[in-house]
Parts: sequence; C-alpha cells; structure tokens
Amino acid sequence: MKRFALALSFALSLAACAKGGALDYTSPPETRWRMLTTEHERDRLRNWRKAWVEALPRARAVDAAAIGAGGVLFEPDQAMTNAMPPAGDYRCRTFKLGAKRPGLREFNALPWQRCRIGRAGDIPALVQLDGKQRPMGRLYADTEARVVFLGTLELGDEKVPLEYGLDTQRNMAGYVERIGVSRWRLVLPWPSFESQLDVVEIVPA
Repeated sequence: MKRFALALSFALSLAACAKGGALDYTSPPETRWRMLTTEHERDRLRNWRKAWVEALPRARAVDAAAIGAGGVLFEPDQAMTNAMPPAGDYRCRTFKLGAKRPGLREFNALPWQRCRIGRAGDIPALVQLDGKQRPMGRLYADTEARVVFLGTLELGDEKVPLEYGLDTQRNMAGYVERIGVSRWRLVLPWPSFESQLDVVEIVPA
C-alpha cells in the first residue's frame, strides 16, 4: 500500500531522492541536533554502548546463528568514515535485541522494507516507507564516522508522522554508521517499545 510518508513540512525533495544522488557533506559538522534533542534523547545517545552490551548477549543466547550471520552489523565498534549514505532508494530491515520487559522476545528480525534517503528542507532525511513500525527522521552529519538520527516512529495505517519532540514515546534518537561497502546501520539505543536496542540494516535497493 502506497503511503505519503511525510507531511509537507517534512517532505523529501524529488531531486534529492534520485537514486545515487549526491548530497553536500563538505560543510562543517552539523550541530543543530544538540539544540533539538531532549535530555531523555541525549541520555539515550550517551548510553548507546550500555544498551549494546546489555542487549547483544541476550539476543545471542536466543539466536546465535542469526547474530553470527550478521557479522559486523551486530558489532559495536565497526563505524567507518563517510558515514552519510547518498540519496536514493534503499532496503532496510530492523533487528530488535534484548527484551524491554518480561514476556517479550530477546531477539526479533523483521522483514526487509523499502526506505528512502532524501531531504527534509536543507537536511538529509531517512524514511522507511513500509511496515507496521516506520522510523523516519533527519540526519545530522556529526562526525566523519557517525551521523545523528532524530526522528519519530510512524505506526500502522498512519499517514502523517509526528514531528520530533511532540511525543516522547514516539521520539527516536540514534546513530547512522557505515559498516561496509554500500552497507550502513541505524543504531537506536533504548527505544520506547519492545527492545533495548534496535539495529536497522540499510543497503541500496
């Protein structure tokens, strides 16, 4: 089912969404995200390693084969330079590591979905186009090896996502890292629902 993934205030320009389209990353590191994040999101970002160290062994105990097959995807210290993915169409799949509370799964691999990277105004943006849980947000080039993701979670049949900051349960904060040739991941520590750590694999469509 086709979705209008973003409201007009958060629309991806068609020009920037052309597959393989170049985005300008020659400017100094983007610092606006520091003024936009809530204290809760800053705490999530600061404690990303704690989330990883706690969640990974629990996920591995449930499905060691899947964790092993993921290779560097599930290893915390694999970030490479040139972290910002180019504009274009991608495939994304989410892995949920570590149960947030008793009764939930310690490891869950979701299906591949369509994603897109383009622009929201003057800032690169990532949008997941399919699935019941769809991350979407802006990308801030913080360092050569790390891009800050600030966004929200669109659920179910929703057509228009909330802007970041309007709902603490929907706010998402994480890092985009390049982990190979044309392979990236979005790392979301301490998400609001289900897991301790979400790792979203991102590859060209």
